Amino acid sequence: MAHDLTASQSDRQNVLNNRYACQKVQDHLSLPGVQYGGEAFFTKQQLATMFAVSESTIEKYLSTYGDELKANGYVVLKGKKLKEFKDLVGDTVTGYGTLSQLGVFTFRATLNIAMLLTESDAARVMRSRILDIVIDVMAERAGGHTKYINQRDREYLPAAYQEFNYRKMFTDALSNYLDMGSMKFGVYTNKIYQLVFRENASEYKRILKLATHDNLRDTLYAEVLKAIASIENGLACEMKDKSHLLGRKLLPVEVDAMLDGADKNPYLKPIIEDARTKMASRDKGFRDALHEKLEAYIQTVPEGDFERFLGEASKSLEQQLADPETLEVFKRLKDR
Repeated sequence: MAHDLTASQSDRQNVLNNRYACQKVQDHLSLPGVQYGGEAFFTKQQLATMFAVSESTIEKYLSTYGDELKANGYVVLKGKKLKEFKDLVGDTVTGYGTLSQLGVFTFRATLNIAMLLTESDAARVMRSRILDIVIDVMAERAGGHTKYINQRDREYLPAAYQEFNYRKMFTDALSNYLDMGSMKFGVYTNKIYQLVFRENASEYKRILKLATHDNLRDTLYAEVLKAIASIENGLACEMKDKSHLLGRKLLPVEVDAMLDGADKNPYLKPIIEDARTKMASRDKGFRDALHEKLEAYIQTVPEGDFERFLGEASKSLEQQLADPETLEVFKRLKDR
């Protein structure tokens, strides 16, 4: 999926929120900023030279994208901070003489400008290199491939174990209380998928480019597994109660009626909405996969998620299974 950083604020912010990628970009580019307060800063004059544009062009982007740039490190220095900064670089570098304030850009804000500038060939080349580095960093920190990046979340294993148990209750309910052939297991699994994330198994596998033998559920985030488990558990209980009440197995139309509008159920709606948002946003940011039916749910991936899936606290599935703390969690779940 091609990324046009100049057009997509969420794509830009996903890069800027990934501190591992930003550090790699900074190491690679080695841009000559002004070291102030332990951080590299750049003046408008320096950016204009770096990107071969006028200072008025930089000003234009500040005017249009001011809030975004401020959120990513653009700051106006005044008073003591301005004096300290000028003492470091001198007026010959800043070119702003005796002005009482001076706007400067952190490295992160500089990357932000590079992702916005459409008039600059240098910015275009930098955008291309940024995307290459992001891909490399994601693959490196995820252990070579992002297909199972969901499993690096410490919440994944408990959620998967819990969903496995509810799945068994659900398939038992289908066996015991639904009057339908063996195809019912695939049919109603897909109905739950469509209820939670609006795709059936085939659509999901196509979007994530999964092989035929790949288990779809092995790629789901903890929040999605929890949403599926909630519906499986509720549906299994409802099927059992209604079957006992009627004294017979249920017809497919009766089970369909239980599922109709479940995503609007006030108890389930927050869980399902959260699952859709997490799945749509993370898959676009981590896996470069677009769920078109969930496009309205796409948000910027927060910095905390990059730490959660790529940071030092995240671990591969093998590492988690060897962790005594994880095993204790499973023991508590088993003993419930």
